Amino acid sequence: MPKLFVYIHVICCLSILLLIEWYLTITNLPFHKLMIIQRIEGILFIIITTVILYFFLKKRKSYTLLKEEQERLQTLIHSMADFVNFKDGQGRWTEVNKFGLELFQLEQVNYKGKKDSELAQYTDFYKEALEYCETSDEETWVSRQVTRCEEIIPMPDGDHKTFDTIKVPLFHEDGSRRAFVVIGRDITERVKAEQHLLQSQQQYKSLFDYNPDPLLMMDIHGIISNTNPRFKGITCWGFDDIIGVSIMDILANSNDKESFQKSFTDVIETRTGITHGDISILTKHEETVILYFTLVPMLINDQIVGVIGYAQDVTLMRETEEMLRKTEKLSVVGELAASVAHEVRNPLTSLTGFVQLLKSNEIEYQHYYSIMLSELDRINLIVSELLVLAKPQKINFSDHNIVMLMNDVVTLLKPEANLNGASISIKEHEPIPAIRCEANQLKQVFINIIKNSIEASATSVSIEFSTKRDQVTVKIKDNGHGVGKARIQHLGEPFYSSKEKGTGLGLTVSSRIIETHRGNISFDSTLGRGTEVLLSLPINCHSQQSTG
Repeated sequence: MPKLFVYIHVICCLSILLLIEWYLTITNLPFHKLMIIQRIEGILFIIITTVILYFFLKKRKSYTLLKEEQERLQTLIHSMADFVNFKDGQGRWTEVNKFGLELFQLEQVNYKGKKDSELAQYTDFYKEALEYCETSDEETWVSRQVTRCEEIIPMPDGDHKTFDTIKVPLFHEDGSRRAFVVIGRDITERVKAEQHLLQSQQQYKSLFDYNPDPLLMMDIHGIISNTNPRFKGITCWGFDDIIGVSIMDILANSNDKESFQKSFTDVIETRTGITHGDISILTKHEETVILYFTLVPMLINDQIVGVIGYAQDVTLMRETEEMLRKTEKLSVVGELAASVAHEVRNPLTSLTGFVQLLKSNEIEYQHYYSIMLSELDRINLIVSELLVLAKPQKINFSDHNIVMLMNDVVTLLKPEANLNGASISIKEHEPIPAIRCEANQLKQVFINIIKNSIEASATSVSIEFSTKRDQVTVKIKDNGHGVGKARIQHLGEPFYSSKEKGTGLGLTVSSRIIETHRGNISFDSTLGRGTEVLLSLPINCHSQQSTG
């Protein structure tokens, strides 16, 4: 190009000088004018030569710079780890880097001036991929916009590579196609990492959401950030209800809060898992469930961001264990009663007989004999209660009006109540259906409960009946001393009593009788404000004739 440029300019200069000389030969100019023209001719020659040299040097410099830029561009393209391909307006390859040639196995092919479909004939393995490239390019030409997509290229070893491909169509000012640029970045590792991450997330979600045990996540301050459906199923706390709530707000008692806070802090500080044990959790309906908790730290980039609580619902297990403990106590009582009761009753009968004989003959010590007889009667009552617990009793169920049974008991106990300054009243009620029961046993239950109220210094004992579905409910409420919450859970256990001379067997026997009738007994009491006993009995008791 520079040599051609010089030749053209030299020819132009010679042509101009020859034209001037020819003009001078055909005209008869004076000598002095001829000299002036020749001087002008020399000056013009110098000026034209200078201009030609200037433009030649400038053009050569621009050409050199352009060539250097092209070389740098070539070096840059071939050193790139991306696929780079330049095509003309007809889709013919004009330039491609080494990465692209190696990718499509075209290292030994003279690719310039050939379309994708033509190059497809040089490789069987990539024939389909190259033909698709031509189709994809045409879609970009038609859209007249830069397009971006992910393309999967198979590899000879059976694997594949994923490319983030950008296609840029270039047009002339008149709108005709000028050139086409394709740049593809290998994102195979990134895609694999994303797929692995997605798979891990799905596995985590499955493990978390479908875990049969309740799970919850908390931040480092104990604020709940996530729960699984099982947690909702047990506690009834919905996702929107519980998220953002402190775990401490749903713990049932202060002892749990104190111990849980210590375990939670230990997990944060030691960054190790801790098995905390049982925690009483309040449900949405203010009931209590018992969860066995294991706390583990939640680490991201070696930084602790929260704590995960793995729990097991052990409510039924703990209730069963408690029932077993009570059963064991009853078993011990039964064994004790079986071996002792009859042996105690025989000498007791003799003692009672001799005291009554002495009482009838001795006038001086009547007061002492009365006390002795009273205490002997009390011993006899205890032995009778022991026998009820120890020996299976055959029960004959029949239909009875429970209100009438209660009236009989109230009539029996009114004198004792009046003597202790207490009143017993039965509130008005709707008609109560007859229930299938053992009348004497239910009377014994009513007597035990009302006597407890009288002995608790109650001035008022009220009795209320109601019917709900297939059950009759009896509520016995007094305004006596009451029982502390710590003691309520032990009511009904053998030998547990708050009275000075109590054995606890009265409520134990009462509980057994209610269980036999397939009913339920519960206690609610506040110190200084009285006690409420709630009895629920089925109308149709299908219990077998069984133990009392």
